[in-house]
Amino acid sequence: MYDLVLSLHSIVRWIALIAGIVAVVRAFMGWFGNRSWVQLDDRLGLIFTSVMDLQLLLGLLLYFFLSPLTKAALQNFGAAMSDSTLRYFAVEHILIMIIAVVLAHVGRSMAGKAQEPVKKHQRAALWFGLSVLLMLLAIPWPFLAAGAGRPWIRIG
Repeated sequence: MYDLVLSLHSIVRWIALIAGIVAVVRAFMGWFGNRSWVQLDDRLGLIFTSVMDLQLLLGLLLYFFLSPLTKAALQNFGAAMSDSTLRYFAVEHILIMIIAVVLAHVGRSMAGKAQEPVKKHQRAALWFGLSVLLMLLAIPWPFLAAGAGRPWIRIG
């Protein structure tokens, strides 16, 4: 079960990242191009937030039930704070990613509440952009130091 959820979490990260980048680029194009807010813009925000929710769910399954790393960290949280890899997964990664999910949802809500199309695009661009930036900062890229790095994609 652990390997399956970890593989899904690895794959869904790319879907979330691509969906976020597409939503951000479209929002900036709408903002600076002074375009109408169309159903596609709304759908891209919905897809982005939905994939982020799925990714969060997979991550929480790993965090609380399946990951040997977080199990070890949660058993002795004080000791985990002195181990950079355990600290990364027990605190830094999950905290930053939860904030990224919240920002994506705030952006979708704020864009939906705006009356003018340019304001919708502006709000989506800013909030989704912040969300994607945090995702990029918190993904355990292979080049990360101190053992926190993970493969580009993990299957099996």
